[in-house]
Amino acid sequence: MAKKFYVVWQGRETGIFTDWPTAQRSVDKFPNARFKSFPTRAEAEAAFSQGAAAAPKRTSPGRSSTPATKPRSTASTPSAAESEFQMQIYCDGACEPNPGEAGSGMAVYRDGKVEQLWYGLYNPQGTNNSAELNALYQSLCVAEQGIRQGLSVQVLCDSTYAINCISKWAAGWQRKDWTKSGGEIKNLEIIKQAFALYSEIADRFTLSHVKAHVGTEGNELADRMSIVAVETKEKAFVRYQEPYDIQYLLSLRQG
Repeated sequence: MAKKFYVVWQGRETGIFTDWPTAQRSVDKFPNARFKSFPTRAEAEAAFSQGAAAAPKRTSPGRSSTPATKPRSTASTPSAAESEFQMQIYCDGACEPNPGEAGSGMAVYRDGKVEQLWYGLYNPQGTNNSAELNALYQSLCVAEQGIRQGLSVQVLCDSTYAINCISKWAAGWQRKDWTKSGGEIKNLEIIKQAFALYSEIADRFTLSHVKAHVGTEGNELADRMSIVAVETKEKAFVRYQEPYDIQYLLSLRQG
């Protein structure tokens, strides 16, 4: 196989790489990564020297420089800039290990732009599911505020478990006095809180699932906030200090 040289204009690390696995680590799941392969070092150096302005939007090794289609989880979850909703609220949770130290994060968009970032609810003995549910509940609280302001609101969560708990399963559990066949209902208290609020506003906002770590900025920012919560051990749910350096936050490690 002929040797190739990989130019990374935008990624975790930029430069010219001589093997794809190394280059891939710099661009994989990095928002708006720009990279391309070249057959010779001379061509790679010439292309790199032109800078990111001349770079293709996104390519895979050996393919043309035609910009790739931006990935979407579903038709109902476009990027914030393209959204039909005036307010979008992304939520996420993290736990290291699982079970272990857990934290929650949230990214709030208004008219396609990041308006607020939140993190916290640290639990030294939590789980990924509890962190996701806590984040979803906080998102519902913000959604309620947006609804009161007359805004169209969408909450986006990458946990099917958390979504199903409040939108599908909780109603049946409530009818059975919060019991279920086959065992206990884990995370019951936060489920009760989230379900009560969800029931009040369900017909006035949209709850959507979004795939995790596919480059959706809001999901990535919520994820990074959950890691900030774990690292800072912040037990309250607090706003991240502005101004926001989005590219820096996205470069932090994932949950």
